Amino acid sequence: MVTQSHNTWTTAGHGVPESMELDAETRALAALVNLPPGFAEIADDPTLGPAVFTGMARVEKMLRDAIANSDPFVDQTSRHLVEAGGKRVRPLLVLLSSLLSGNEVISDDVVKAAAMVELTHLATLYHDDVMDSAPLRRGAPTAHEVWGNSVAILTGDLIFARASILAASLGPAAVELQARTFERLCLGQLHESVGPRPEDNALEHYLSVISDKTASLLAAAGEFGARFGGSNDADTSVLNEYGEKVGVAFQLADDVIDVTGAKVKSGKTPGTDLRERVPTLPVLILRRMSADGDASASAVLELVDGDLTSDEQLAAAVDAVANHPATNEAWAVARQWADEARAALAPLADGPVKRSLLDFADAVVSREQ
Repeated sequence: MVTQSHNTWTTAGHGVPESMELDAETRALAALVNLPPGFAEIADDPTLGPAVFTGMARVEKMLRDAIANSDPFVDQTSRHLVEAGGKRVRPLLVLLSSLLSGNEVISDDVVKAAAMVELTHLATLYHDDVMDSAPLRRGAPTAHEVWGNSVAILTGDLIFARASILAASLGPAAVELQARTFERLCLGQLHESVGPRPEDNALEHYLSVISDKTASLLAAAGEFGARFGGSNDADTSVLNEYGEKVGVAFQLADDVIDVTGAKVKSGKTPGTDLRERVPTLPVLILRRMSADGDASASAVLELVDGDLTSDEQLAAAVDAVANHPATNEAWAVARQWADEARAALAPLADGPVKRSLLDFADAVVSREQ
């Protein structure tokens, strides 16, 4: 059972030892690092805690260095999302996976891999916001709202190029994994944009999309960390599988949160996906139930498929979906994926790294609490 502490961000339990040789900027960044829910044990570990917090600060500095540009305008557009912050779950998974082999120090290659994964993620956000016409990202106006679609798209391309430079410095295997991951990211976005074919199962199509759009990069994060942290092939494969499954669970939970009204906890405005007609798990379950003759599901769909222009209409639709049994079923599906992520870790030796990964899988589907 997840305790309330898993639903709060965690600061460094032991801080960063003064003996660690860090430049002033990195030490300042380390003091600002918070870990997402599920990583309290790592934060409190006297050895791994400082390693992770210092590693995250090094990643943060590398992100800024990687996107820096001598052209002031390009530098400004590239920094837009990096400096807006974010959970940094993907680079954290890289760092944590690298410690699985028993390392107590995070190598420069692991930091590079973590920064590369986050840059790849940021590049996709620039593109996603254009496609979704999203006005805000992380509480700030999106790049396309500030500078227009063309600048936003090209900035995303530039950031991906910078990620590729980091990948190249890590060798051919890293380049191949990054390329295959980016291919999946693009395919997921394409398939979401086109939608399922008439002969496709809508739910299977939806799961395939989020597997490619979200889970692929978390799978790569686990693999990069394990590989450059010195883990054997078997453990590296485990971390890839874990990242894939926990990534699906994370996105499923995110989609359910959109229709539960849990704005305070998640930071996401309830009903965004409903208003934008994005087919997410609760609505897909409602459509299945309605097709099976469930009158209550049909009644909710009348609201969902109706005019959601006004905030009042949207709130009514959100409330109807949140209080229908379809939403409970959607949470059950998310928890099933989280359970599968936990089960994937079974071959790993027990320890704080494994326990934190287990806790994180719980935490991603406990955000409705």
